Amino acid sequence: MTPKFLNKNAFLLFFTFLVGLHFAQAQEKKVAPTSQELYNEISAMDTVLFDAFNAKDMAKFKPLFLEDLEWYQDNGGLLSYETVFSNFEKMFKNENKLTRQLVKGSLEVHPIKDFGAIEIGVHQFKHMENGKEEIGTFKFLAIWKKVNNEWKISRMISYDH
Repeated sequence: MTPKFLNKNAFLLFFTFLVGLHFAQAQEKKVAPTSQELYNEISAMDTVLFDAFNAKDMAKFKPLFLEDLEWYQDNGGLLSYETVFSNFEKMFKNENKLTRQLVKGSLEVHPIKDFGAIEIGVHQFKHMENGKEEIGTFKFLAIWKKVNNEWKISRMISYDH
């Protein structure tokens, strides 16, 4: 039978090892900081994108997406580029005055090395239905890719509907 003090000492040694390992891993984790320049660029692109959306300006809206777009929606599944823009064309013809606004303070931007950026945020959509204003607040994540010095969305995830 092993004396109790050895079990206690073995436990303390093992615990110290785990704590040390955790701190070593935490120090090795290198997260690329978001520059103010990148944050400002993606914030500006969000504005360009949804100014075009709110104006129902397909000529300005559609070119902001790559043709290999994948759009994931929690209640709609995976949508292709063709399906997404067929849906937007129908939506833009509606007279319900649908508009989108970014929720102030919700925007996050994170760099993706040698590719682009991740945009995370919360937005509100408003429209008229049966003479009453309807408001929905949803979350989104967009993957922006810099192509020939222009920002384009390659992936969109819309959720929490």
